[in-house]
Amino acid sequence: MKRVFSGVKPTGHLTLGNYLGAMRRWVAVDQHQADALFSVVDLHALTVEHDPARVRRLSRQAATLLLAAGLDPERCTVFVQSHVDEHARLSYLLECVATDGEMRRMIQYKEKAVRERARGGSVRLSLLTYPVLMAADILAYGTDEVPVGEDQAQHVELARDVAVRFNQRYGHTFVVPRATSPGVAARVMNLQEPTSKMGKSDDVGPGIVYLLDEPDVVRRKVMRAVTDSGRDVVYDREGRPGVANLLEILAACTGGSPEALSGAYESYGALKRDTAEAVVEVLRPVQERHKELCADPGYVDGVLRDGADRARAMARPTVDAAYRAIGLLPAPAEARSAAGAVVNAAR
Repeated sequence: MKRVFSGVKPTGHLTLGNYLGAMRRWVAVDQHQADALFSVVDLHALTVEHDPARVRRLSRQAATLLLAAGLDPERCTVFVQSHVDEHARLSYLLECVATDGEMRRMIQYKEKAVRERARGGSVRLSLLTYPVLMAADILAYGTDEVPVGEDQAQHVELARDVAVRFNQRYGHTFVVPRATSPGVAARVMNLQEPTSKMGKSDDVGPGIVYLLDEPDVVRRKVMRAVTDSGRDVVYDREGRPGVANLLEILAACTGGSPEALSGAYESYGALKRDTAEAVVEVLRPVQERHKELCADPGYVDGVLRDGADRARAMARPTVDAAYRAIGLLPAPAEARSAAGAVVNAAR
């Protein structure tokens, strides 16, 4: 069975874009058709200025929402990245294989570095190197497929390049992964800026629908969505991005196609009303299950603990093999056992 790895970064509240573009596919397809791992990649949230308490809070919220969306711990592995030391262990080895030029060509690094400097902040070294940590996330598990949107495809290509280079230099160690696209609505756009992705890191804004938004809030945001000049409802991603975004969201919520739906509407108002109601109905069961899980924190703790144990057992053999292959002296068995006992006691 193929192995799939996906992660969600706790830098903001999860959005409709996260759900329609990734999480729903994880629930409906990946956890049933693959040996799937889903991680809250909290180490990635440390690459920019952050509030530690907020990172912890958002990490737990993200894990709870993954379960509320329908991920079944009996079918897949749900865990928090920092609970599995192998991610950080492997990341440094891959930094010794990746190049400075590769890091500086990463589009997201360029964009985020500009934003950080514009805010008067300094750019952390981890912002430059975090794509290597992302590669470690993927390669530690012998991942075959990584379902990503187009904005993350470059990072999967880096993971492929680093895996191939490591294998060529030090002997075959890693599976070379491939990116897969979730298809329609893979990239839900901001309702107020339909040429920009609906990103959770933006924090606030009327163009972002969060998974825990109340129904009336959802309706208000959708009804205020930016459309385009003209009156006819036409699906044209380039020429009519606002209307196209609404049609894609409606299609993703109802199972239709944007092109077919465009012919059913004669006004923007009707399209917005139907889209708003469709979003409310899609989010309703997720919100109800999230409320139930919040009332049972022990269950969530247990899922994350068991998930980390399973993930660690899967990753450790590959990471240990990488340490041997690159030339590091293996630790004596007694030392490894003692270290493992300390880690387990601390958990």
